[in-house]
Amino acid sequence: MTLKDRKFAYKLYLYLGALFITSLVVSNLIFQKFFYWNPFGDIKVFGVSLFEVSVGILPYPVTFLITDLISEIFGKKKANQIVTVGIFASFFSMAIVLVADAAPAIPTSPIGDATFSKVFALSPIAVLASMLAYLFAQYVDIAIYHFWKKLTKGKYLWIRNNFSTFLSQFIDTFTVVGLLCIFKVLPWSMFYGLVISGFIFKIFIAFLDTPFLYFFVYIIRKRFKLAVGQEIQLEL
Repeated sequence: MTLKDRKFAYKLYLYLGALFITSLVVSNLIFQKFFYWNPFGDIKVFGVSLFEVSVGILPYPVTFLITDLISEIFGKKKANQIVTVGIFASFFSMAIVLVADAAPAIPTSPIGDATFSKVFALSPIAVLASMLAYLFAQYVDIAIYHFWKKLTKGKYLWIRNNFSTFLSQFIDTFTVVGLLCIFKVLPWSMFYGLVISGFIFKIFIAFLDTPFLYFFVYIIRKRFKLAVGQEIQLEL
């Protein structure tokens, strides 16, 4: 690989990392708002409408698409590094939010203390638990992805993309919703409905992102003249 190609590869990795971290941090900041997506009518699951989900779920699947793309092009080690950096960015953003919440609002502030605290000031324990759930789910996703990649010798991209996402998304959804119920952010009556709705929604998105993964992998392989299963080694 030429020096020019190596510099471009580093730049690509950094941009993918930036998209990953942005999607992750934003999903953690906005998750307390819920919406109802109604593609199949009003179907109830344990008293919760199917696809009654948090808006935080919208950017979150992007993180799994990016880790799969990084896994495919740059390898397992680089994908795990992005996940680790993401958890650091999440904790740092939550620390900033807590400091901002502690600063008293002036009388003329457009957003008062009560509103700001209700939207942003989450329990530090709940945030910690949520981040650990995310960390575990992402590492599981990467491990399963590379298991299938090795088993299929770099072929059948759709298998490792979807099979790795299915299990990791279930782990993440089950754990996060459970923790939100434990810390009384959500009532237990919504637990099963939100887990099933969230998981089905994420699986649906996983199927939709497969063509995008194929497209990006094709473009990058063509740019760097990579064979099927070949990875770019960024280490000097």
